[in-house]
Amino acid sequence: MSEQPIPPRRRRLAGLSFNRLIPNMLTLLALCAGLTAIRFGLSDQWENAVLAVMVAAILDGLDGRIARILKGASKFGAELDSLADFVSFGVVPALLLYLWTMDDLGRFGWILVLVFTVACVLRLARFNTFLEDPDRPAWASNFFTGVPAPMGAALVLLPMMLSFQFGATFFRSPIVVSVFLVGVGALMVSRLPTFSFKKFKVPNRWVLPTMLIVGLYGALLINAPWMTIAVTLVAYLTSIPFGYRAYRRMAQRTAAATAETATTPPSDSEPNGVTVFPSKPLSQRDRRGPAG
Repeated sequence: MSEQPIPPRRRRLAGLSFNRLIPNMLTLLALCAGLTAIRFGLSDQWENAVLAVMVAAILDGLDGRIARILKGASKFGAELDSLADFVSFGVVPALLLYLWTMDDLGRFGWILVLVFTVACVLRLARFNTFLEDPDRPAWASNFFTGVPAPMGAALVLLPMMLSFQFGATFFRSPIVVSVFLVGVGALMVSRLPTFSFKKFKVPNRWVLPTMLIVGLYGALLINAPWMTIAVTLVAYLTSIPFGYRAYRRMAQRTAAATAETATTPPSDSEPNGVTVFPSKPLSQRDRRGPAG
């Protein structure tokens, strides 16, 4: 009796590592936090709405770093992050401000809200384009072009935060909010280089003081959250001129190094461009000179 041939074992589909899903999960959580801010805004819970946007910004800052640590970066994750950022930091803050005070200006208020939202989507589209630029120098990753979307959302909500601290009489004025909508939108689409803080390193001697500063900052956030966040945003605005200066310095160094490399002839060439071919090595007799 002949043995029946064993059928080939079916290949199972390889599963996706859970670590690769964690960054995308954080992105989705950030999106949910941003959309929840709209719910709080519709019920006039403005402080909770701003807190929800801040939570979305924190989660957005974590997903990219965790993706690099866990080696879970992917094209799908990059596209998902951009779409979530547009909703959480382009649509949600604009709607909150419109519900809060900009509806008093009628159509003009809605136009200003649209200006900010369009500026956000243009900024995100340009960011994705820069990621695919092969000629971009390595040091340029330390800078953003324009204000990033999460920081733009926080800056445009600054009048609302200040109203929580000092009262809503002045900061809830549609004129004041209009200035922030236009100004922050212009910063987002501008070509001003700003610090990205992606590769920020703390020197060894500053490790302990940095931890103490972080602890103090946390205590201030608990006791005076809106004032602390407002001071942080003002400090960020102050850093923009320093970022521009640092970017220009790095660009000038790169240009000088490139020019020096272009003008320096290769080691095996004469200054006039004629290649010098090395002569044949001298024999033992040639090194001694003529016999005599």
